[in-house]
Amino acid sequence: MTPDTGTEAMFEPVRKSVRVDRPAAEAFRLFTEHIDGWWPVEVLSRAADEQYGDGVKVERVVFEPRAGGRLYEVTSEGVEGVWAEVLTYAPPVRIVLAWKPNDRPEPPTEVEIHFEPDGDGTIVRLEHRGWDRLGARAAEAREGHDGGWQLPLERFVAAAAAG
Repeated sequence: MTPDTGTEAMFEPVRKSVRVDRPAAEAFRLFTEHIDGWWPVEVLSRAADEQYGDGVKVERVVFEPRAGGRLYEVTSEGVEGVWAEVLTYAPPVRIVLAWKPNDRPEPPTEVEIHFEPDGDGTIVRLEHRGWDRLGARAAEAREGHDGGWQLPLERFVAAAAAG
């Protein structure tokens, strides 16, 4: 069931999980406060999609740690390109984002990330849902994000392992 319509979703959520050898609080901080150090902006950003024109690069990524905050990139031209609005910020357990890293005239999808203690480490579970909101673009967007979350999660795991 979709929370906004109460009907069956046509498109299943994208679900991914990884395990890192860090306590949940540290994993949560790495994911939020230090996203600038591991997110693959060279391939996954508004600048990489050339939404600003040729040659514009991402200088940094900012996660505002609060409900109502933003996740956004700052470009070499000083432009702030929003990727998401923070809907829920519940450290060190959960983040929910209204995900929309573009200016298309369509509603955002939703990304929820859970940080679950697992012995001396943490399992990070990501669910990206709400594809039906995108209408005719839903199947294409879901397929792209299904593969698209792999690299950021790999980079996150590598950053956690690097200390």
